[in-house]
Amino acid sequence: MARITNEQQVKVTVRPLTAAGRPARIDGEVEFISTDENVATISRIDAMSAMVISGNPGVTQIVATFDADLGEGVRPVEMSGALEVVEAEAERGEIIFGTPELKP
Repeated sequence: MARITNEQQVKVTVRPLTAAGRPARIDGEVEFISTDENVATISRIDAMSAMVISGNPGVTQIVATFDADLGEGVRPVEMSGALEVVEAEAERGEIIFGTPELKP
């Protein structure tokens, strides 16, 4: 499972492969969805990639689908991966001075 904080985003890319593990062409673009848009949303980058943008803490599945049939038919190929969004934790601090006042 991939993990990001609620302050981060992550690029996902699909690489279609043949049965022998070689790069393959597909018909059209990859479609991306998040199964829980409260946890993460998707913003397309190009035909094979998208940016997954974190939302509220939780777990979602990022699903990618493409048409493997290079002809007139449709042969969908679907894959998914789990993404956990966690609350960002403190890593540093800062001192904030108030407004100066006269001494009593």
